Amino acid sequence: MALSDVAVRNAKPGVKAVRMFDGGGLYLEISPSGGKLWRFKYRFGGKEKVLALGKYPEVSLKEARERRDDARKLLANDLDPSEHRKQQKAIKTERASNSFEVVAREWFAKYSRNWAPSHGKKIISRLENDLFPWIGGRPVADITAPDLLAALRRIEARGAVETAHRAKQNAGQVFRYAVATGRALRDPSQDLRGALTPWKPQHYPAITEPKEIGPLLRAMDAFTGTFAVKCALTLAPMLLVRPGELRQAEWSEFDLDAGTWNIPAEKMKTRAPHLVPLPTQAVAILRELQPLTGRGRFLFPGVRDHDHPMSENTINMALRRMGYPKEVMTGHGFRAMARTVLDEVLGFRPDWIEHQLAHAVRDPNGRAYNRTAHLEQRRKMLQAWADYLDTLKNGAEVIPLTRSA
Repeated sequence: MALSDVAVRNAKPGVKAVRMFDGGGLYLEISPSGGKLWRFKYRFGGKEKVLALGKYPEVSLKEARERRDDARKLLANDLDPSEHRKQQKAIKTERASNSFEVVAREWFAKYSRNWAPSHGKKIISRLENDLFPWIGGRPVADITAPDLLAALRRIEARGAVETAHRAKQNAGQVFRYAVATGRALRDPSQDLRGALTPWKPQHYPAITEPKEIGPLLRAMDAFTGTFAVKCALTLAPMLLVRPGELRQAEWSEFDLDAGTWNIPAEKMKTRAPHLVPLPTQAVAILRELQPLTGRGRFLFPGVRDHDHPMSENTINMALRRMGYPKEVMTGHGFRAMARTVLDEVLGFRPDWIEHQLAHAVRDPNGRAYNRTAHLEQRRKMLQAWADYLDTLKNGAEVIPLTRSA
């Protein structure tokens, strides 16, 4: 006789376990302590087996019957319901262990070793603050485009449009890594093209017109701050390095007799060593600076702590003191200045310029150039650039220089 809701609800325990059968192999087992458990008894491969279907009242009579019917369908297809459940549980466990956060941290650990620490810090912070709280615990294979978009919308809502776009980019890198390692089928971020508020990368403000560079150089020459900062200011437009590479420069990296600066890989954004040929003007500045800071580690030590380099804001603050607001010129802008003038005014080859900027320049076969590639050409280029800066600083008429190929 089939069970009823009332019969199940009013069933009382006995001294021993009591079984109340519903039909089709389904029964309710009541323990002496009063617990009520749904069971499905069946035969598979000539053996009698029992499958647990849940606890009453969490699982109602109706739901227990539905679970029994699902199990009977598996039997009809020659599948053991118990083994099927184990397989599904294993799959679920595996998917849970491959959550977005787990995969993202694995991806980060693999690739961040080739990034500058500051770059890696920005990415992991973006993941931890803006993505992990919302989709980090989800199996990476189950996350859909709407799921990702909901997380990105939270970033947009606080006005951080650039961060939302960068978070989408990082999420896409994680998804593609998951696809490559067999833990997802596709990258859902590709479906979000046009879904975010439009944003274009903002270039660092820079002075690139020769007629405006001269006054800037004269203002730098008249700078009344510390001598070390003045030297850093003078070298910044001359050497094409990033502000962080300049302020962290160490005396052990320089060979003034050979006129070279060897920047180790761990200091570079590309995580590859970089060689900077020094113009004669740069060597003269460094020889003048050496008696002041040469006994220490850094060319430009901090004012209060000589065991650390000067602050990352020092150059920009000096520019502000000279009357150049952040919307007009920044320390990073010296690179854009050199790139523009070397190409458009002095006519040097773009690949020489890009290599000197320590960008990822590759040869025709796709291989990255080593640090000594085009060294003599780059040395002549930087010397011509330093000479040209002198002409601008001295107020000479702005005339494009000619050079031999």
